[in-house]
Amino acid sequence: MMPPAAVLTDIEGTTSPIAFVHRVLFPYARARLAAFCAAHALVDGVPVPPLETLYAQMDRDEKDTVLKAIQGMIWEEGYAAGELTAEIYPDVAPALRRWARGGVRLYVYSSGSVPAQKLLFGHSAEGDLTPLFQGFFDTNAGAKRAAASYAGIARGIGLPAGEVLFLSDIEAELDAAGAAGLRTCQLLRPQDGTLASTRHPGAADFAGVAVQFGLPHA
Repeated sequence: MMPPAAVLTDIEGTTSPIAFVHRVLFPYARARLAAFCAAHALVDGVPVPPLETLYAQMDRDEKDTVLKAIQGMIWEEGYAAGELTAEIYPDVAPALRRWARGGVRLYVYSSGSVPAQKLLFGHSAEGDLTPLFQGFFDTNAGAKRAAASYAGIARGIGLPAGEVLFLSDIEAELDAAGAAGLRTCQLLRPQDGTLASTRHPGAADFAGVAVQFGLPHA
């Protein structure tokens, strides 16, 4: 089988430890949420929900687009101030660079907002990784557990679904991508305690993904 022409990757549990998001990013945003709401009535032209609503959405880890936009704006200030540095698994940046040099098109699809995605990859311990990616997608592209979202992304980047490899730790997301015709691989990070799927190939890191799918590797 030919190597994929493009790789579409999730972030949390795939390129970055789940603990970084829950231990660092979420508490950082929560601690600054009240001050943000006091200073902003609108976000992207949409009224900011009541503070109690936002707290409840955070408690439930809801993928609400307005909440994600607010969190992204708070994190932007933190990265700019040098108070935040994104954690990326050590195997990710070298693999992404090899794949990009080899002509593989790279994309991100995460429930976090596109600005938040760019902040994370732009302020990693490995430097600014955003130039490696040709596009970023968030919940504006659709729910991550809906096959239509992945079909739409494939159409949007102009590739047949079968030429796109989706990487995630979440079986339901991989199921949706597979239903849309994308190739799939589950990242099984020991640090995140991922439960292995019986329906998708798995790899412990991006080097393992490269070997399995014929992508450039060391």
